[in-house]
Amino acid sequence: MEIKLKEKIVLTTPQEVANTFYQVLKNDNPIDQDKEHFWAVGLNTRNKIKYTELVSLGTLNSSLVHPREIFRLAIFKGVAQLIVIHNHPSGSLEPSEDDLEITKKLVQAGKLLGIELIDHLIIGKNLKHGFLSFKEENIL
Repeated sequence: MEIKLKEKIVLTTPQEVANTFYQVLKNDNPIDQDKEHFWAVGLNTRNKIKYTELVSLGTLNSSLVHPREIFRLAIFKGVAQLIVIHNHPSGSLEPSEDDLEITKKLVQAGKLLGIELIDHLIIGKNLKHGFLSFKEENIL
């Protein structure tokens, strides 16, 4: 499901990405706020947002994500780069083995398709919990 942001937002830092998606999560249905969400943000060649998409709405501690779902709209929209974001309802920012594995698969798929994954962020339950950027932590 594509997400329409109310105003044209330029995301230039991981902090801006995290702040934006905390707001997206805050505006979600309260029942769903305690579920894991996985979003993709497609960027053009000038790093401007072409789309944002909720790729998966999971359970309390997991969401089902596969590269085909992440890259489906990216290919259709003709993006150059992707950022993916997901939340941990527990508030923990520690990447799970599944988080590390899907990131590795997305990087590989992106190389094959010519669409670079430039970051993967994990956000906590709220702004107080902070965020983790795979790029800043040299995991990506």
